[in-house]
Amino acid sequence: MTAAEATHDHGHLDHLWDEARQLAFDSASPIPAGPVPLADALGRTLAEDVLARQDLPHYASSAMDGWAVNGSGPWILAEPGQRLAPHQASLIVTGGLIPPGAKAVLRSESGVITTDDDGLPVLALGGGAKPGEPRNGQHIRRAGEEAAEGEVLIAAGTVLNPAHLAVAALAGCDELTVLGKPMVKFLYTGSEVVTEGVPVPGQVRDTFGPQLAAVVELLGGLRGGQARAGDSYEEWLDALREGEPTPETAPADVVITTGGTGRSGTDHLRKAVAELGGRLLIDGIAMRPGHPAVLAELPDGRFVLGLPGNPLAAMMALFTVGGPLLAALGHGSLDEVGEVPCGATLDPMPGRTRLIPFKFVYGLASPAQHAGSGMMRGLAGADGVMVVPPHGVQLGAPVPAFPLPWGPPLPATKAPDEKPRKAAKPARKAPSGPVDWSALDD
Repeated sequence: MTAAEATHDHGHLDHLWDEARQLAFDSASPIPAGPVPLADALGRTLAEDVLARQDLPHYASSAMDGWAVNGSGPWILAEPGQRLAPHQASLIVTGGLIPPGAKAVLRSESGVITTDDDGLPVLALGGGAKPGEPRNGQHIRRAGEEAAEGEVLIAAGTVLNPAHLAVAALAGCDELTVLGKPMVKFLYTGSEVVTEGVPVPGQVRDTFGPQLAAVVELLGGLRGGQARAGDSYEEWLDALREGEPTPETAPADVVITTGGTGRSGTDHLRKAVAELGGRLLIDGIAMRPGHPAVLAELPDGRFVLGLPGNPLAAMMALFTVGGPLLAALGHGSLDEVGEVPCGATLDPMPGRTRLIPFKFVYGLASPAQHAGSGMMRGLAGADGVMVVPPHGVQLGAPVPAFPLPWGPPLPATKAPDEKPRKAAKPARKAPSGPVDWSALDD
C-alpha cells in the first residue's frame, strides 16, 4: 500500500504509520545543552565534564568526634584551633579543621579527662583505647583524599543519579550543563469534560489530566504547565498563544492538545494553527485508533501535537508521533519496532494499520479486549502494542510490536539459526479477530 491509497473523506493523503513516526522524528532538532540547577538535574544527561575545582576535601579534617593530638599522651589541653605543641590536645568534632601541629585524632571513647600531679586537667588514654592508639594520621581525612584539583569527577554523557548530584555539590557546583530536554505544556479541551467525581449523562471524566504528563515524562519530556479550554475558537486561539515566559513558566518546546482534531464545528486546531502562522507537518495517519492525529509547527519554533479526544486513540497517537518527536528534541534515537508472535488471526483492514494492545499468554501476543478507541482497560493490563499491517496477520506469525513506556522491553526474538520448536497441531480452527485469553493467565 502506498500513501496515495491512504486517504480520508476530504481527499487528503494520510501518512502511513511508519512514515508518520519517521517524519515526527526528522522534523525536530536536538535542543542545545544548557545549565540547570542541581535540584533539577536528576535523570538528565551531563553535557560537560564536572571537574574538581579544588582538592576534595579541600582541608584536612577529623573523621571522628574527639581530640586532635600531637605526640604521645598524656596531653595538656589547649584551646581549639590553636597550634598544638608536642603533648598537647584540643577538642575537635567530625569534619572539624585539623589544627596546625596535630598528628592524629583520638576518639572520644578512647580518651578520658583526668588530672596530673599538680591537679591540672590532662587528657589520657582510657575507655576503649586500643594499644598504640592513636597512630600518626589516624582518623584524619587528608586534603585531596577523594580527588585532586582538576580531576574529572563526573564524565560527560553520564545520566545523573542522586549520588552524582552530591558529588557535584561537594565540588562547589550550583548548576550542571546537561543535554536539552523538551518542555511540554498541555491544553485539555472540551466543555463536557469534568475533572472530579462521577460524570452524569452528557459529561465525561477527564482521563488525560491524571496520566498524560506522566507518560510524557516517560517518553523523555519535561512536565510543563497546563490549561483548559472549552469548545469556542477564541478559547483555542488564546490558549495556543505563548505568553511572555517568566522564571516560573519556562517557554514550551511542545504543546500537546487533546480533542479538536476532527472536522466538526467544534474542532478548531487546524484553523488556530493557520491563524498563528503555523504549518501542518502531519494531518492524519492511516491507522486505527488515532487516525486524526495532527502535528504542526508554529513560527516561534513550538510544535503542536494534536491528540484525538478518545483516550486510547490519543495514547496510540502519542506513541506514534509524540514519542519520536520528544526523542529527537531530547538527543535520543528513534526506537526500533520489534516483533512478537501473534496469538490470533487478524483479518485484513485495507489501507489501515491497526494498533492493538496485547497481553502475553503462553508466549503469544493475545489481543486485548476493551480496546476500543474510547476505552483504557485493555491498555492498562497490556504488555505492549501490536502494529498490525493492513494485510492482517495469521495465528502464530510474527507481527510488529513495541513495548509500553512504563513496561519492560519486548522479549528477544530467536536468532535466525535457532531451530524453532515443532508446533503442536491445532485442535480446532484458528480464531478470527481479537481473542481474550486472560483467564488462562490467572
